[in-house]
Amino acid sequence: MKDNIIWGQYINSDSMIHWLDPRTKLLSVLAFTLCCLTLRTFGGYVAATVLVGGQLLLSRVPVRMFFRGLQPILFILSFTFVYHLLVTQNGIETGAFVVWRILLLISLALVLTLTTKPLDLAKGLEQLFKPLSGWGVPVEAFALMLMIAIRFIPTIIQELDRILLAQKARGYDIKSAKGHRQVYAYLLLVVPLLITTIQRAEQLAMTIDARAYGNGKGRISYRVLKFSRMDYAAGGFMLAFVLLILYL
Repeated sequence: MKDNIIWGQYINSDSMIHWLDPRTKLLSVLAFTLCCLTLRTFGGYVAATVLVGGQLLLSRVPVRMFFRGLQPILFILSFTFVYHLLVTQNGIETGAFVVWRILLLISLALVLTLTTKPLDLAKGLEQLFKPLSGWGVPVEAFALMLMIAIRFIPTIIQELDRILLAQKARGYDIKSAKGHRQVYAYLLLVVPLLITTIQRAEQLAMTIDARAYGNGKGRISYRVLKFSRMDYAAGGFMLAFVLLILYL
């Protein structure tokens, strides 16, 4: 199962997307997300698809990785399409455009997570939200929490695989169950999975305290984020393309 979940994983590659500052990528994803929420025409969707497809190619990440990242949300996409098909007017058209929009957003989010290390992502968020620290917002703690949450996704999947293998070693294969019994069997896995996750969280918390991390306020970093010419060029290109999509 862990081989089918790529959220929270980083794919090392020598691409232009990998070289960009994490703040550039975060702001680009935010701008594209706001743009996608306003899409109304077929031309706008096509332009947005061209933009996302270009990002996928520039990232040099194998295409199969993106398809694996979309597998966990296939049920949600199917449910969304069927819901609009049965409830809304012009159900097929409306459902297709909604699913299309979700695919665009998920694909660009995958580009962000696959080409950015969790630590760099946390640093970028911390720098972007730095002005809020003057109002008492714990920016450093928020960035650390988000980084740990992203990193814990493959860890939780690994724990679930371990539990399934332990059950299989005892002669019980959950995949052999049918219908509602299989659903009930998966629900029973929530308890041991929750216990192991809490234990890992407690160990991580004690490790952070043992290193005197505190709330992270006032700590310095060995690597300082700096915008390069490539970042300005990429940001300008993204802004121009977003304006083009809005115009279409």
